[in-house]
Amino acid sequence: MKIAVAAVAAIIAVPILIGGVGQAVVKALFGSSTQPSQAALADIPADYLTLYRQATSVCPGLDWSILAAIGKVETNHGRSPLPGVSSGENYAGAGGPMQFLQSTFDGVIARHPLPAGGATPPSRYNPHDAIYAAAYYLCDSGAPKDLRKAIFAYNHADWYVDEVLAQAKKYNDALIGTGDCNNIQAPTPAAIMAINFACGQLGLPYVWGGNGPADGHAGFDCSGLTSAAYNAAGIKLPRTAQTQYNAGPLVPAGQPLLPGDLVFYGTPGNVHHVGLYIGAGKMVHAPTFGQPVQVSSYRWNGDDYLAASRPTGDARV
Repeated sequence: MKIAVAAVAAIIAVPILIGGVGQAVVKALFGSSTQPSQAALADIPADYLTLYRQATSVCPGLDWSILAAIGKVETNHGRSPLPGVSSGENYAGAGGPMQFLQSTFDGVIARHPLPAGGATPPSRYNPHDAIYAAAYYLCDSGAPKDLRKAIFAYNHADWYVDEVLAQAKKYNDALIGTGDCNNIQAPTPAAIMAINFACGQLGLPYVWGGNGPADGHAGFDCSGLTSAAYNAAGIKLPRTAQTQYNAGPLVPAGQPLLPGDLVFYGTPGNVHHVGLYIGAGKMVHAPTFGQPVQVSSYRWNGDDYLAASRPTGDARV
């Protein structure tokens, strides 16, 4: 059973939503970042988890799991008994749960006064101050647009970047979606509504230039389906696959796809197909002539997958 979503107001009625969507909506209403997996809840101290999630507010678009992964790799969330965690410095002069050099920490807080709640004066050994400073530092270094660059700036080693990204994926795997139109999960109300609309069109024919029955067409083409889906969620997209790709914003390399992302195929100058990702490696799309709107794997042997975008309502139309 799909959700009957007629208006944004319906989202507020969380208890009546079905198929796990209610929980997703609650999460979406209180923050658009990904949600902690069971592995994260079991491993991260509650006070640190709260700080990781709150600190992303100073770097819009940065997922809490990146901060948490750095905290894990650096000091196991402050639990490491090694020198330079709760006091002193390690062999490189770093200290505190996020392992800042004193000069780097001082530079960050000089540019960005830290929110209240930490030490007076701010201290790299205070978890609140260290985690907020790490969020500012990552943002200054290119996050969230270029996560690899930002994490590399934190510790100049490719193995470190790979380890942080792998740990972040373990921490945020809770809301990667089901791939099932009967059990929709997504991180934002708009994504839920777009997926619900697209799933409601399953079986309609592929029609070149088709915008669906509401526009007098028997069915959809690929970009007609995605634009109609997000229009149902109150977000206006450009009409063609190419212009939807151009509008972005693109999901940075290294970040996992989330339900509601648009997935594109072709080359940057010749995008020929788009689908709506619904999790678990699946998308809803209008494939081609003779094939109706359907759920398919978004990757297959020989595909020319290009990239994904995450519509926000700020796209250039």
